[in-house]
Amino acid sequence: MAATSGEARRAQPVTTTAQVAQSRDVGAYRQLTLLAPGVAQTARPGHFVALAIGDERSSMLLRRAFSIHRAAPGEAGTVDVVVADAGPGTHWLSELRPGDEVAVLGPLGNPFPVPTAPTSCTLVGGGYGSAPLFWLAEVLRDRGCRVDLVLGAATEQRLFGVETGQQVADSTTVTTDDGTTGAQGRVTDALPQVLQRGRADLVYACGPMAMLRAVTEVAASHGAVAHVAVEESMACGVGVCMTCVLAVRDDDGCTRMVRSCVEGPVFRGDRVRWDAWQDGLGQVPADALGAPSGGH
Repeated sequence: MAATSGEARRAQPVTTTAQVAQSRDVGAYRQLTLLAPGVAQTARPGHFVALAIGDERSSMLLRRAFSIHRAAPGEAGTVDVVVADAGPGTHWLSELRPGDEVAVLGPLGNPFPVPTAPTSCTLVGGGYGSAPLFWLAEVLRDRGCRVDLVLGAATEQRLFGVETGQQVADSTTVTTDDGTTGAQGRVTDALPQVLQRGRADLVYACGPMAMLRAVTEVAASHGAVAHVAVEESMACGVGVCMTCVLAVRDDDGCTRMVRSCVEGPVFRGDRVRWDAWQDGLGQVPADALGAPSGGH
C-alpha cells in the first residue's frame, strides 16, 4: 500500500473580494478565473472555495462551495472554479464577466493526500466533479507517479476536461451514459480495466456520492485505496449549516458524524459509512458516537 503525505493539509483561509479575470464557456459549464492571490498562495488540489452570491441586498445568504480547478500563486494569484448553472445562485455566478467582483473565502477543507514516493494512481471524475483532478494529476506526475484518468458524464456535453486530461495523464478513458462519446456506460464500468492496466495503488475520485461509493468498492476489490472528495451536499462550506454531515469511521473504528466541509471534503473511501447515505441525506447510524438509541 502506498504511503501518503499529510503535508499542507489545512490551509489558513482568507476572505477577499476577487475580481473576475476571465469567464468562458466550457461545454455545459462556466469556468471563472478569479484574481485572489491570498487564496491561491496556499491552495492545494482538493481544497475548495466558498463564493458569496449577489450584493449586500441579495436574499441568497449562503455562500456556494466549489472545488478549486487550478490555482496559480504567481504575481497575479489566480484561482479557477467551474460552475454548473443549476439554480439562482449558480446562475448569478455564471453571469459574471471580467471586471465583476465576488467575495471569496478559501482555501477551505483538507486537500487530497499525495504519495510520498512514486506510485501508480488512477483519478476518476464525474461531470464537472472532475475539475480538481487535472491539477492533482500534474502534482502526481511531478512526483514521478503514473496517472491514469477516467472521466464520465451523462452526455458528451456534460463531460469536463477531456482535452486537458489527455495532456496531463498517461492515459485518459472517457465514458458517457448515452454513448455520445467514449465507451457507453459509467466510469465504474471502465475502472476495473484501467486499474488492472495501471496496477494502481491509489485512486482519487470526485463526483456524485453514488459514484464515489462505487469507485471505492471497485478500488478495494483491486487492492487499491480510494481517496474521495464528498462535495455533493455542501451548502455554506464553513461548517455552519450542517447539511454535509457524514458518518465516517476514525482510526480506531469508531463511527463519528463529521462535517464534510471541515473534516473533509477528502476522506478515505473505506472510512465513509456509505450505508448511512440515503436519498441525498446523511443518516445517523445506530452505532455512531452519541447516536440516540436505535439511531434515526
